[in-house]
Amino acid sequence: MDGHRAGTVEVVQPGVGFQVRADLKRKVRNGMDDSQGFEAALSTVESDAEAALKGAASVARELKKAKAAAATGQARDLRRALEAAEGLAAQLAETVGALRGGYDFDEAAHLASGAYAKELLVAAEEAGLAMFEEDERLLCYPSLVRILPADAAIEVDRRRDRRIRPSVVIRHLQMAQARGPRFKPEPFLEALLGAYDLVVGREGKKADAVVRLVDVWSVLTLLPGQSREYTKQEFARDLYLLDQSGKLGAPRDGRRLYFHASTGTKGAGSLTTVARDGQPQRYWGVSFS
Repeated sequence: MDGHRAGTVEVVQPGVGFQVRADLKRKVRNGMDDSQGFEAALSTVESDAEAALKGAASVARELKKAKAAAATGQARDLRRALEAAEGLAAQLAETVGALRGGYDFDEAAHLASGAYAKELLVAAEEAGLAMFEEDERLLCYPSLVRILPADAAIEVDRRRDRRIRPSVVIRHLQMAQARGPRFKPEPFLEALLGAYDLVVGREGKKADAVVRLVDVWSVLTLLPGQSREYTKQEFARDLYLLDQSGKLGAPRDGRRLYFHASTGTKGAGSLTTVARDGQPQRYWGVSFS
């Protein structure tokens, strides 16, 4: 046995470059510390799995030598290759066992505690991607992210995704931002106008009165469960996309949409989303005239 140094044992077979790390389990578990985050934990496993793959390649290489020796009857080479393969396979099993036993990161607790959301916010900031948290959603133009701890998944714009490594999530959000939103302003404007008229009629206001957007949203989500299917965050996002489209004239009767601010903009009744430039965008009331 050559190449001995503190904390590491290297076993080198003739012609074999596979090294077994005796301290792998300790290294993996250090990487699994919840305080270091999910990204660090996954990075550790990825790195050590790559090392294990190299070990598996060494086992395969020795088995190929054994097969070739058996095919030609080179008994001495056959015995040598089989012994090497057996030793390397035992080392590989130990390495994989340490890797598997070391992954004790509690991802469910990490997602449920809010630590994962904070990790995403930090990763977004480091990537230069504007993101902020609002009512259990992460807003990142034009996407809305919901964390689903029980399923070890996230939901991005209502689409469930189990690829939850923070760096991967941020990369996908950057791609979505580069593509831009898939939004049709005309149908949304018509729905908004219909809900607005219902609120005006219900409250006995004049035809062009200013009404709160939260009341309009309540009409749009009257059916049971609709408020969960179409959240205030999604409504605020769509209002911003409509605002940015510039298509504020309703084709049905020619009335035009106007947004109104109020003292309620910074308090109860306001709806918040994230703008294209990453700044919070708030909406409070609308009128059609």
